[in-house]
Amino acid sequence: MAASNTATTYGTVTKTFHWLTALLILTAVALGAVANRLPYETNDQLAFKAQLFSFHKTLGVIVFALALARILWAVAQPKPGPLHPDRTAETRLAELVHWLLYISLVAVPLTGWIHHAASAGFAPIMLPIGQGLPLVPKSESVSELFAGLHWLWSKIMVGAILLHVAGALKHQFIDKDATLRRMWFGNTNMPTVESHKGSFVAPIAAVAIYGVVTGGGAMAGLYTHETLDATVALEEVSSDWQVTDGSLEITVNQFGSPVTGAFADWTSAITFDPEAEGVLGDVTTTIAIGSLELGSVTGQAMGADFFYVEAFPTATFTADITRAESDYVATGTLTIKDVTLPVTLPFTLELQSDTAVMAGIIALDRREFQIGNSIDDESNLGFGVGISINLSATRAPE
Repeated sequence: MAASNTATTYGTVTKTFHWLTALLILTAVALGAVANRLPYETNDQLAFKAQLFSFHKTLGVIVFALALARILWAVAQPKPGPLHPDRTAETRLAELVHWLLYISLVAVPLTGWIHHAASAGFAPIMLPIGQGLPLVPKSESVSELFAGLHWLWSKIMVGAILLHVAGALKHQFIDKDATLRRMWFGNTNMPTVESHKGSFVAPIAAVAIYGVVTGGGAMAGLYTHETLDATVALEEVSSDWQVTDGSLEITVNQFGSPVTGAFADWTSAITFDPEAEGVLGDVTTTIAIGSLELGSVTGQAMGADFFYVEAFPTATFTADITRAESDYVATGTLTIKDVTLPVTLPFTLELQSDTAVMAGIIALDRREFQIGNSIDDESNLGFGVGISINLSATRAPE
């Protein structure tokens, strides 16, 4: 059998592309559908769910690469003409379905890949290519947009697959013609047909369908996820030093990879006198837990087994500031949920007249604050949590 296509039948390369793509797509769709419905309350459930999603994402990336190769090959090859050119409506519908499939084989895996690259955490791609993509930032809004597109466009793909299969079965069992046989392997006698005559109608119609469906998804709000609005409005604080800029980040280790997120809303009331003896001042930091963005696991982090934001919307750090050997240290307590524990935060401080810039890092054990008790396997979710705080503050006028 020839590797290349002829006007009568498809070559070995095209057939291999076709059936390999079909196998991978159907497997990826099944894995995604099953994984999406699995619970994740226990170690084993979370690990199994993540593993299925990893397989799903990995197959998606492979399908994307395979689809590009398949399209390039198809462009360079002749295409056998239809067996029933007189059936105009049926032929045009078949061409439309083929173009929907071509677009889907690229668009659906790519949107899923971008969604993954823009997210932090959960179910890594099991290929030696890294988890990110060039020009794709780690962004919750970008992640949600492409997650919505991936979900919506996958429905177009599944619909096109069902129509494609239905058409093949009709040709095989109702028309009893050679449509399905000429895509299968082996040397079989094929009827003589005219060469395929391409048209711009089918691809334009396929793009139009994608455009209409995408616009409908935007109107339905599918590209943003409504989440529990448990963020409290923190009151403004006045103190000797006013925070002008800063970040409060946490880093967890999930399935062996670090996942970093940040609290968008927090306040610090600070008194500080660098010339004082002993205690130089104090700090009270209040954190709006619901303002945390932690990639794809943000929703899980807000749940009752983790921060339980509905019952405990804020966390509080209160400490005295003293001088250490070379830098400074804040010694006090941290309250998360209903647990208060002693905490010591060493930090550096740069003072320039009435401006102060501080940076501190501390490591905590989430189990001590009753966070993630159901996930007691560190290979799934590390026990240690890194907290990094950086801020700039100016001295309030007297």
